[in-house]
Amino acid sequence: MAQDAPSIGEPGPGAKPERVKSVRLVDRVFDQLRERIRSGNYPPDSRLPGEHELASIMGVSRPIVRDALGRLREEGMVYSRQGAGTFVSAQASPATHLAYSPVKTIADIQRCYEFRLTIEPVAAFFAAQRRDDAAIQKIAAALADLREATSHQLHRTDADFVFHRCVTEAANNHYYTASIEALKPHIAVGMHLHGLSLMGPRLGLEKVFEEHNAIYQAIADGRAEDAQKAMRLHLEGSRNRLFEDRVLDLSF
Repeated sequence: MAQDAPSIGEPGPGAKPERVKSVRLVDRVFDQLRERIRSGNYPPDSRLPGEHELASIMGVSRPIVRDALGRLREEGMVYSRQGAGTFVSAQASPATHLAYSPVKTIADIQRCYEFRLTIEPVAAFFAAQRRDDAAIQKIAAALADLREATSHQLHRTDADFVFHRCVTEAANNHYYTASIEALKPHIAVGMHLHGLSLMGPRLGLEKVFEEHNAIYQAIADGRAEDAQKAMRLHLEGSRNRLFEDRVLDLSF
């Protein structure tokens, strides 16, 4: 059943402050543990600290840690042994992660947009079909961060990326999630330059927020084709604003 989507000035459906805060804490713990695994601080087949110890280290409650570990298990980064604890999967080794060549030129930024246009609109389509309450809450929390930044005439690259990652996660397809994570440093370059292009008297930040809100509304309502279209329009708009409607010829 479609869920009522919030207006631009209101929080997401059922997005009570404590629930949104909980979602953000899970995201933070998940990101920190994943980064420690990828950096080799927790090598393959090593045992992670217990939930109680992790909760103390991270400064959060055990349920937050438990939810974060559940997400790591879903992504295949950790596994559990009954009575023994949680261990890092062999495939979580940094050498086995999907990676792309670094951005070196303006043409690479355009190539990144081109590639994103082949995966993110479709991910938004499936997100609208497969989303659940938790996925909607996460996207709503990311949208709230974008709303706050926009109200202060700021562009937050981190919040922008989290929004797009939450959409791909809602599609419940780990290939989309792995791709968006591998693209994170590449996307960050484009987002930073795009953010600079939005500064000025033309209310560019407000327009970009409206584009994100349209994506969210379509996903929350379960309108898959509209979600796909909204994501495509947003990515094309970002690219065109950055390149001032003069894309490069990549044929040579």
